Amino acid sequence: MTEPRRDPLDVAPGLAIPPDELRFEAVRAGGPGGQNVNKVSSAVLLHFALATSRVLGEGQKQRIRERLAGRIDAQGDVVVRGSRFREQRRNLDDALERLAAMLRECLRPERKRVATRPTRGSQRRRLQDKRSRSERKSGRRADFD
Repeated sequence: MTEPRRDPLDVAPGLAIPPDELRFEAVRAGGPGGQNVNKVSSAVLLHFALATSRVLGEGQKQRIRERLAGRIDAQGDVVVRGSRFREQRRNLDDALERLAAMLRECLRPERKRVATRPTRGSQRRRLQDKRSRSERKSGRRADFD
């Protein structure tokens, strides 16, 4: 496996994941590569220990759990697989970049929706469309009186 990461992973200004909260696992990558693909573990599984993270608050952890539910394993780790490249180091860097991007996206505050009212013209058009559809369908009905 590659050497352990010594510098923190910068996620956002004022937020960096310490290297001891990240764990890497080398696995075999599928896809093309001939016989070499069966011998070399070039893909990387990156585990971020979300449950025991010291740099994230409980609200931030909950937000990440909700938004990344499909990427969290039974131990509560966020798991990212890097296998786009043929070199383990590049796959590791790619997985780290993707993890940082996902965490940034999860922690970005949601914009509140501003309630608006439909314009008078849009209301008029909607009601006109309803009337014309109603007339069209009522014209299809056969009178059995």
